[in-house]
Order: sequence, then C-alpha cells, then structure tokens
Amino acid sequence: VYQEQVMRIANILAGFSLAQADVLRKAVGKKIAELIRKELGTFVEQSVERGVERAIAVELADQIETFGRYGFNKSHSAAYSLLSYHTAWLKAHYPAEFMAALLSSVLDKTDDVVKYIGECRDLPRWVEGLNEPVEVLPPHVNESGWKFTSTDGLRIRFGLGAVRGVGAGAVQSILAARQEGGPFSSLFEFLERVDTRALNKRACEALVSAGALDGFGDRAQLVAGLDAAYSEVQTRRAEAEAGQASLFDAGGDATKRPDPELPAVPEWPEQDRLAREKESLGFFISGHPLDRYHELVRAFGPANSSNLAEFRGQEVEFACVVTKVTRQLSRKDKTEWGKVIVEDFWGTAQVLGFRDTWASVRGVLEQDAAVVIRGKVSDSDRDAEDPPVFLDAAEPLEAIRTSGRVALALDVERGQAFPEGFFPRVREALEAHPGPAPVVLRVGPGNGSAPRLQSRTLRVDPNREALEAMAELFGSGRVRMERM
Repeated sequence: VYQEQVMRIANILAGFSLAQADVLRKAVGKKIAELIRKELGTFVEQSVERGVERAIAVELADQIETFGRYGFNKSHSAAYSLLSYHTAWLKAHYPAEFMAALLSSVLDKTDDVVKYIGECRDLPRWVEGLNEPVEVLPPHVNESGWKFTSTDGLRIRFGLGAVRGVGAGAVQSILAARQEGGPFSSLFEFLERVDTRALNKRACEALVSAGALDGFGDRAQLVAGLDAAYSEVQTRRAEAEAGQASLFDAGGDATKRPDPELPAVPEWPEQDRLAREKESLGFFISGHPLDRYHELVRAFGPANSSNLAEFRGQEVEFACVVTKVTRQLSRKDKTEWGKVIVEDFWGTAQVLGFRDTWASVRGVLEQDAAVVIRGKVSDSDRDAEDPPVFLDAAEPLEAIRTSGRVALALDVERGQAFPEGFFPRVREALEAHPGPAPVVLRVGPGNGSAPRLQSRTLRVDPNREALEAMAELFGSGRVRMERM
C-alpha cells in the first residue's frame, strides 16, 4: 500500500478531488495532528454522505492515520528499495569496506559506533558465506586515516579522528608526516617528525591509551616516557632554531646524542588498559570484558543496550558487564536502592533496583561483574529515547554457562555434504569438553525456524575451547549458543 492508494480511497469513497486528497496525504505523512483530524473528519462525513457505512468509514480513517506513521509514496518506496538492494549487495560482497563507510558516517556518535562495531562481530550470523567476523582494530599512527578504513581482508582500522582529545590539526600533522617520510618506527621518532605544537602531550597520551602507538613499546612504558621524549624533542628543536649544536652533535653520527629510552615499568593490568582505552575512545576496542562470553551474550536478546526503546513496557533479559554502581537512600522510607550502569557490545544502559529486589542482587551487581539482567523497560514518556530497566533479577553470566540452561547449537544446510569421518571428528571434539549443556543441530536457515535435533547422549561444557573446536569444523558463523 502506498500513499497514492490512500489518495485514491479518498477520491473514490469520499469524493475528494485529487488536490484535496493530496492535502490529506501530506497531513498524514507529515503527522500534522490538527490537519489530520480536520481532513479525516471531512473524509468520514463525505464518505457517509456517499453511502458508506459510518463504522466502515471511521475504521478506514483510523487505518489511514496509522498507515501514515510509516507509509511512503510509490516513487519514494522505489528509491528506498533500490538503495536497500545496493547496500545489501555491498554488505554481502564487501563487508569490511561497507562497515568502514558506515562507521565513518557516525564518527562523532559514540553510541552508534559501538552499535556498528557490535554488528561487525555478528556479521557471520547474517551474511551467507562469511565465516569470520569483521575485526575492528584500534587506531594506529601507521595505518589509520581520519575516518575508519578497511585494511586487508576482513579488518577495519579505527579512525584517528574518533580519538577523544586529538584535534584535526594533530591528525593532519600525523598524516602529513607519514605521507612524507613513511611509517613511524618509535615513539621518539614519531614525535620528532610530527608538529608537537598541534599534538601536545595530553593528546599523545590519548593516542597511546587508544592503542595508536602499539608496537613502539607497551602502553605503560610509552606514557611513562612521554615527559622525557617531549623534553628532548623540544630541546633539539630549540637548538636547531638557534643554530646551535650540542657537544655530541659536533662529532657526527658516531657521537650523536642518543634518543631517550623508554623506562622499565610494569605493564598496565588488563582492566586498567581497557579503562584507559575506553576513556580515549568512548568504548572498548582491543578487548571487552564480555569477550570471553561472546557466544553466550548472543544467546540472549533480542533486547540489548542499543534497542531498549523498542521494548518499552516489556520484560527483557540481556547479558552485560557492570561498569558503575551508585547506592542511594530513598527519601521516603530510607531504604537503599541502586542505580547501575551496564555495558554490552552495543552500548550502555541504566538499570534501577529497589527494595527487596535490590537487597537480593546487590551482591551480584558489583563493579566489572559479567551478569544477565532481567527486568521491565520503562514506558514513561520522559524516558522515551533512553529508557532505564527496572530490575527484577540478576545472575552471574558464568553460572548460566555451566547451568545446563543453554545449549551448544550447530547450524547446517539441508542437503549439505560433509567429508567422510566428519561427524566422528565432531563427536570426538565435543567429548573432549564434557559438561551440562545439550548439543543441538539445526538443519536449514539459522533463523530459529529450522528443525531442531537434540543429541540424547552428548552434553558439553560450552567454553571457548569447545566453541573454537566447532568453529574449525563448521565455520564460526555456524556455531552459537542458545537458551533452552
């Protein structure tokens, strides 16, 4: 059904001229409430005058108003269809290039970047023939441009323009120096070649924290060595501008003043490294606290942090990691309640827990805990765009993995041929990881509608090793976990 057909209904049933029908189309399409009421009122009355039963006329008017929320005219629909076909074709045949362009289009919108990086991980689930996810790599001064760029195969390099605290002038200086002199080889050589007036120490520290200088030393060493490196670079430039030479420079390369060495300091713990990375980029990129549970996280949904607005007023269940816990006292009865910020692969969400529910789960909802949240999404109009979840229950993710409530699912195509001895190898690999999870084989499309065959004898521990073993045999896009 297109808007032109709505115009035709008004023309035939209510006797509207095409000009009048077009006014109705515009009112409904642009959601002009006052004009909609006026035009649909006229439509009902004139339809009744022309012999249409009032109940039918009113029902048609209601359908026209509802249709207007999503309806298009035919030419608009045709253009969208063509655009959808083109983008779907690019996504299927050039997934890395397509996702790099999509990420670049939302470079300054952290929530959207997080959502699309999550989609890169899940592409094998939706793109036929794609067995590996598209990997989004941290930014790097030797490969990144201003925006996201595809590198080789199924890899995308993060854009330098998305690193917080690093301005356009600093990025332009880096790109110009790389184009003129080739790749950088060390922290000090990098600082010697770029304009340190554009790239100050704080901006450089943001680059280090984001992973953009990985390979020149570990991140803790690079940050600890920034003071000495900047000081030496500035000293040499001042001497050069003054036409002076140091005692060491006078003897040529053999006696040239040595470049500062990176200090010997301990590496940052992973939690600290990821926290600094998130501060620089707005999210995790080289790793995520949920990485070890990636397939288990996918077993929950369809709700996640990025689409809660679609589930307003509904019960949801999703996996996440706790990033912040705030405990407060109710003004009314002085009972403790909690406001919890959680994060998954798609973004962040706010969870609110009260009274007995909060008392029962606050020990589970600790900083950095990987959990499954169950609750109801707020349907308040004031929370329309970013609704919180009212907590009903929370459970450690690790406990669910070993509970027997999730199955290891393997997807195969109907009529698919397998080499001789394939399934004995599958059984052998699964028996190497005994546990409580059922093993399920789905024959047909992996969209939940395929016949489901459950093994009577095999039960496994769906740990990372077991999943990787199955991915080697079936392909990563064919292996997943699902709730029982």
